[in-house]
Amino acid sequence: MRVLFAGTPAVAVPSLDALVQAGFNVVGVLTRPDAPIGRKRVLTPSPVAARAEELGIGVIHAARVDDAVTARIAAINPDVAAIVAYGGLIPRPALEIPRHGWINLHFSLLPAWRGAAPVQRAVMAGDDITGAVTFQLEEGLDTGPVFGTLTERVGPDDTAGVLLERLSRSGAALLAQTLSAVDAGKAVPQPQQGDVSLAPKLTLDDGRIDWSQPALAIGRRARGVTPEPGAWTLLDSQRVKLEPVRLRPDIGHLSPGALALDGKSVLVGTGSHAVELTRIQPSGKKMMAAADWARGMASLESVVFE
Repeated sequence: MRVLFAGTPAVAVPSLDALVQAGFNVVGVLTRPDAPIGRKRVLTPSPVAARAEELGIGVIHAARVDDAVTARIAAINPDVAAIVAYGGLIPRPALEIPRHGWINLHFSLLPAWRGAAPVQRAVMAGDDITGAVTFQLEEGLDTGPVFGTLTERVGPDDTAGVLLERLSRSGAALLAQTLSAVDAGKAVPQPQQGDVSLAPKLTLDDGRIDWSQPALAIGRRARGVTPEPGAWTLLDSQRVKLEPVRLRPDIGHLSPGALALDGKSVLVGTGSHAVELTRIQPSGKKMMAAADWARGMASLESVVFE
C-alpha cells in the first residue's frame, strides 16, 4: 500500500518510523517548511523532514495545502495518507485523493479534547486517564469515525511533554495496526461517542500562574504548559519562568504569591496551601534550582509573585 505521511514535530517521528518498519511503502512526506530555531534563528528542517531525508523519502514542504500542493500529492498517487500533528488543515480536494482517505493519529480519547493541544488540556484539567485514537479525517475538527483506541494513565508528576512522548510511541504502533487493518479490508470505523470538549492551541497567557487559585490547580497548570509555552509569573513586573511545582499541604499560612523558606525549600502561597518551587529562571538568567536562586536574594521576606 502506497502511503503519504504528513507530520511535523518530534512526536510524529515514531509514527513515520513505525510505518517504515512495518513494511509500508511510504512514497512521500508532507511537512511544514523549515523554521528559525535558537537565538541565532537558524533555519532548521522539521524533525519529520530530517527523519524523512535520513530514510531517503521525498519531502513536500508546505505551510498550507493549496492547489499546487494538492497537485503534488496527487502526483504521488497514495492509497492512504497517515497524518500526525502536521499543523495545518487538509481541504476536501486533498482529502479525496487517497482511495482510503486520510487517517489521523490524535492524542486524546475523542470526542474529548478535539483540537491542537489535547494532551496539555487533559493534564491541566486533571484527567486521570487519556489516550490516543486513529480516525478517518474529515473537514470537521477531529470529528471523523474512529478505527482504534488506546488508553494511558496520567501520572501525578507527568508534564504534557513527558506524557506526549509516551503517547507518541504507543500511538505509532496503533497507527501501523490501523493501516494494516485498512490494507486487509478489515477496518470498520465507528462514530465517536461521548461528551465533546475542545483543546485549543496554548498561548503564552495560558502559562501564567494565578496564585489565588488552589495549589492543586496551579500544579496541574504548571505541568500542562511544560515544556511549551512554559509556566511563568511576574516579580517586580519582570517575567520569571518556572518548572513544575510540588504540593506542600503541610504549609497553609502563606498568602497567595508570598514567598518563604522552609529549610532549603522555597515555598509560595496559593489560594489553598503552599507549593514548593523546583527550578526558576529569572529574567535574563539561566534556569536554576530554586534554592540557588533564593540564596542569591538578600531575603524572601516581603517578596511576592504578582
